[in-house]
Amino acid sequence: MADFLRYRGDETVDQPAVTVDAFLDQTNASAVRVEPGDDARALIPHLGQIALVEVNFPAFGDGRGYSSARILREAGYGGELRAVGDVLVDQIAYMRRCGFDAFEPDAPLDPDDVEAALSRWPDVYQPAADTRVPILAKRHGSAS
Repeated sequence: MADFLRYRGDETVDQPAVTVDAFLDQTNASAVRVEPGDDARALIPHLGQIALVEVNFPAFGDGRGYSSARILREAGYGGELRAVGDVLVDQIAYMRRCGFDAFEPDAPLDPDDVEAALSRWPDVYQPAADTRVPILAKRHGSAS
């Protein structure tokens, strides 16, 4: 069973993450934790100094973290984006599409189940924060 999954080649960031408000007040931290009520756009001017953004999922049904991830990736954030909390194996593929590249679930996930979830659908229908080309673009020869 795995309790931490990471899809990056660089070193794991092991600094404790501070809240968005604390980060904005001090701006010397390099790890930030985004809670469901936080506006991830507040971090955009500081993306170059942030090595890790943890996005908390306190309940599997709270999807605001997906939006936070996509906002940060579309703004150019290239650091580690880690989903923490109530992360289920059924969500991993969708979270990867939104830009998450690390996962720290409350309950361990079976690595074989995670791999099966990530490889279940080789084609996608919509563009997202990942680099997968949607089926329509493949069919018509464009990458949009």
